Amino acid sequence: MSVGGIVFCFGNPSLDADSFSCENSETECSIMTDIKQHEYALLNEIANDSMVTQANLSNRLGIAVGSVNWYIKRLIHRGWVKVSRLDRTRLQYDLTPEGMRVFSQRALLYMRDSLKVYVSFRDKARSLVSELKQQGIVDVYLQGNDEVMDILRLTCIESGIHVVDVLDGAILKSTGQDYKLIKR
Repeated sequence: MSVGGIVFCFGNPSLDADSFSCENSETECSIMTDIKQHEYALLNEIANDSMVTQANLSNRLGIAVGSVNWYIKRLIHRGWVKVSRLDRTRLQYDLTPEGMRVFSQRALLYMRDSLKVYVSFRDKARSLVSELKQQGIVDVYLQGNDEVMDILRLTCIESGIHVVDVLDGAILKSTGQDYKLIKR
């Protein structure tokens, strides 16, 4: 389904690139690769507060006012932002429909990539938990307390493996992009 140029996919659990494809794939997707982090951050700030000043943007984003000015001009030139003069010293910045589309697509791509990472960790956690169950391990201690370990904690609980607070027996930890049994 497409609303205002934004593609929404329902009922498809697949997280491949086709699930979040751009309508005019080559031209629209190439736009996404051209947006710089500061441009996206500016679009985000303008979407949240159209009355924001360049000085405020500079403070919020930690970049020089001159750079903010340059990026805003670039966003205006690309047709993503429209500027209106409110009075002699005040400007209002608004996202154009094209700017909102680019902003939304970038958010969707980020979401897709985040879900891919989550699914990858869930699969690895399920594999490790399966191995633990085959070895008869029913209690584990999880070394670490971050989002990656939360995925492992959830998988253990769902599979009936008890997560203990005492550093004894099986100890599991995250090793970058994987999980590891470090002590049995």
